Amino acid sequence: MYPKLMAKLFIYVFVILFAATEVAAHEAPTGEDSSLLRAIEKGGYILYLRHGEATVGEDQTELNFNDCRTQRNLSEHGRDQARAFGVIYGKQLIPIRYPVMSSPYCRARETAEIIFGKQNVVVAPVLASIEKLRIESYPAEKKQQILSDLSKIFETPPAHGTNTVIVAHTFLPHVALGDIPNLGTVIIKPKGTGRGYEIVGRISFDQFIQLTQDLNTSHIRR
Repeated sequence: MYPKLMAKLFIYVFVILFAATEVAAHEAPTGEDSSLLRAIEKGGYILYLRHGEATVGEDQTELNFNDCRTQRNLSEHGRDQARAFGVIYGKQLIPIRYPVMSSPYCRARETAEIIFGKQNVVVAPVLASIEKLRIESYPAEKKQQILSDLSKIFETPPAHGTNTVIVAHTFLPHVALGDIPNLGTVIIKPKGTGRGYEIVGRISFDQFIQLTQDLNTSHIRR
């Protein structure tokens, strides 16, 4: 058991270091990103995460949420992405309101469970409807109802000093939260029931890795 554990820890550290190197070379975080992460540290936001890379299988017509064989699932790279996030959230740098909400699709649920632990995840069926927004033939009035139901979630502030986390799917461009890359985070500021919400920032997987490393360093120095 011990050698296997050490091997897994080595993989997690390698993933984080590799991502940090990619950020330095291609996508350095901005001061605005750092300020946003500082704000999240105080709570009051919704962190909406798209699931990790999913390239295994496909969503079948007779899809069953309890049978992952009928769905598109995480690749091994997608699981590595989620494990890297799990290391970060495990340091408790960002206050999270538990349980975390997840779409019932296996790719979203597995992402959430790897990051936060199965015991800390609750399935929210309404999040599955996000995938219906991508169907051109789906009735417009039903799409509008989906967006209305989602808005109620995005308008709801978390408990004081915490952040709500949602793990689900991307949207079409210019619809709701828009296009989101794998394990990208959309940061939402809820304004209260019936008052709407504001998208205050977007952080890619690579940026999040780098920014939280910087945040961890600042905590050590305090």
